[in-house]
Amino acid sequence: MWLDIGIEKVDIHKGIIVKVLLDSSTMRMFINREIAKRHGFRIMKLERPLKVKNVDRTKNSGGNITHQVEVNVFYKNHVERMRMDVCNLGKTEMILGMPWLQAHNPEINWETREVKMMRCSPLCRRNLAVKEDIEQRKKIRKRIRNVEKANRDKWKWTMKEKFNREIELDREKVKEIVSQRFHKWLKVFGKIKSERMPIRKPWDHTINLKEDFVPKKERTYLMSR
Repeated sequence: MWLDIGIEKVDIHKGIIVKVLLDSSTMRMFINREIAKRHGFRIMKLERPLKVKNVDRTKNSGGNITHQVEVNVFYKNHVERMRMDVCNLGKTEMILGMPWLQAHNPEINWETREVKMMRCSPLCRRNLAVKEDIEQRKKIRKRIRNVEKANRDKWKWTMKEKFNREIELDREKVKEIVSQRFHKWLKVFGKIKSERMPIRKPWDHTINLKEDFVPKKERTYLMSR
């Protein structure tokens, strides 16, 4: 039996109408490779190829199945998201096999060729809503990360500019105090430099204290005296 079913891309919700074959002898869901490529559906590579045969048990001209697409499927009031195997189907655009028929158990009138989704699980629409909510949350988290990164970069730039201004002001202040003949060594007189630990040198060494040493608190000696 043939049905007209709507499928759309999960990322931009842009869809098309395709002619779908309901086939109870098929154990998977398929979409024609040409349809998927022509309409720009995102094709995902499988970790392991799947062997596939035609209805007459011959090998498919496209070889093993190596890719899938994820689409939103619409039929009347029925909505669901599914993954479909991409392969060569000749003139057939899409096939829904036995797993789909078992999952939804549709009412089929073979005389009028009408299909009713009366016994469909409520999980179909709910799963679609859950997946869309997850994708929306991912997009929001990504935007938040981008904003946080921009704020961090801005903060780093601001602190760097502030530090550079402080160094410049400190340098000008030191120039007024220190004699001009010592201006070559201005940085050793600056306040900014004095507040930072010196760079570690190869000749730096530790002072090993005796095991029985007991620290004592003594009066601070002023170097200015």
